[in-house]
Amino acid sequence: MSAGRVVVVGAGVAGLVAARDLAAGGRDVTVLEASPGAGGCVAPLTVDGLRVDAGAESFATRSPAVTDLLTELGLADDVVLPVASGAWLQTHRGAVPLPRAGMLGIPGSPWAADVRAVVGVAGALRASADRLLPARVGHDAGSLGRLVRVRQGRRVLDRLVTPVVAGVHAAHPDEADLDAVLPGVRDRLARHGSLGAAVAAMRAAAPAGSAVAGLRGGMHRLVAALVEDLTRRGVDVRSGTAVTRVERSGAAWRLVTADGSPLAADDVVVAVPGPVALGLLADVVPAAATLDRPADTGVVLVTMALDAPALDAAPRGTGLLVAPGAPGVRAKALTHATAKWPWLAEAAGPGRHVVRLSYGGPGHARVPADDELFDAALADAAHLLGVPLRPGQVLDRVRTPWPAGLPQVRPGHRERVSAVRDALERERGLHAVGAWLAGTGLVSVVADARAVAARLAA
Repeated sequence: MSAGRVVVVGAGVAGLVAARDLAAGGRDVTVLEASPGAGGCVAPLTVDGLRVDAGAESFATRSPAVTDLLTELGLADDVVLPVASGAWLQTHRGAVPLPRAGMLGIPGSPWAADVRAVVGVAGALRASADRLLPARVGHDAGSLGRLVRVRQGRRVLDRLVTPVVAGVHAAHPDEADLDAVLPGVRDRLARHGSLGAAVAAMRAAAPAGSAVAGLRGGMHRLVAALVEDLTRRGVDVRSGTAVTRVERSGAAWRLVTADGSPLAADDVVVAVPGPVALGLLADVVPAAATLDRPADTGVVLVTMALDAPALDAAPRGTGLLVAPGAPGVRAKALTHATAKWPWLAEAAGPGRHVVRLSYGGPGHARVPADDELFDAALADAAHLLGVPLRPGQVLDRVRTPWPAGLPQVRPGHRERVSAVRDALERERGLHAVGAWLAGTGLVSVVADARAVAARLAA
C-alpha cells in the first residue's frame, strides 16, 4: 500500500483519532471538516459563562479504549467519576429511582425492590417466567424488544427497557438490532438459561466501579487535545471545507469540495455522520445502499443555567429518563449536570445549576416549536425535578439540535455493516469510521477508528 497522502473527511472524534494514529505512523495526513470547528457530537457550549458539553459528556468504562487514548494525550489525571447517587425514572406513576442491577433496563432480578417499584408485582411475576422458559425461547430474536417481550414480558419492556434504549439509542427496542445494542447476550442466554441471568453475568464481568466516567472540565477537552496533538504532528486540519464527492482517479482518489476544488489522495478515510457518509460512498460502494439511511431522529437538547438553591439537594440524583407516555412532560430525559459532575458544581457555585433536557425520539411527544421550546423545557424541568421553577430563575439557555446524531440500529444492522466493510476492503485505499458503523458511544467509536487506522498503516 502507498505511504502517500491520506485525506480524512470529517473532524469528529473518529476522524481525529484515525488521523492521529496515521500521522504517528508517518503518513502525510490532511483532515477536512465541513463545519467551523472540530468535535462533532463531542463539542462544547457556554451557558451563563460555564463551559459544558453540548453532546457526549461521558464514556463507558467497560473497555480501556478511551482511557488509553486519554493517557496518551496526557489527560489521565483528569478522568473523573460521576456522583454515585444514580439516576431516576419518570413513569406514569411518578418518579422512582432507576434500577441499577441490569443492562439497558433489563433487570437481573425482577424481585429487586427497585424493579418492583417500576413494574409492580404483576410485572415481577411475569418476568420471573424468564427463569422457567427454555433457553431457546427468544434466542433467534432479531430485535431487543422481541427478546425482552417473550422472556420477561411487556411491563419490563415498556416501563424499563424502552425509556433506557430510547435515551441511549434514540430507538424503540423493537427497532433495535439485538446483536448491535447488546452484543454477546445470545451466548450468555444459551449458557445461563435465562435473560436475567445473562445480563447479571454480563454486568458482573464488567470492570468494577462506575459504568461511566468523564473529564474534569468536560469531554470536549478530548477534542481540543486531539487537535493540538495533530497540529504538533504537522497534520493539516481544514475547517469549513465540505467534501461533496469521492471518486476513483486511476490508482488513487479524487475528492471534490464544495467550492469545486479537487484534492488528490492515496487513501481516504470517510469519518462523517451516517447520512453524509452514505451519500459520499453510494456511487463507489454500492453495498452502502443496503444500509438504512439514518433517520432524522429530531433530537434537540436544551441546556439551561438556573438560579435554584432548592436543587442543591439533587432531588432526582443525576437526572431522569422518561418512560414514553409519562403524563405532564414532553422531554425524554433530563441530566442534572451540576449534581452529576463535582467539577461543574464547584465551577457553578452554590445555588447555580445546569440542567439539560432532551426532546424527540420514538414514543415521545413531538419536539416543541422553537417559540415554545424554552418555556416547555422550564416546565418540564420543574415537573421532573419536583421543584418549582420560575422564568426569572433562568440565567441562560441554549438550544442544540442533533438531527441524525445517533446511528440507527434496526434489526439486521450488523450484517449490513459487515457487507459495507467487506465492500470497502475491496476498494483499495477507501475506508470509513464513525458511529454509524462502530455503534453508539465513544468506546465503540474510538476503538473502531484505531483499528481501521492500524489496518491502513499495516
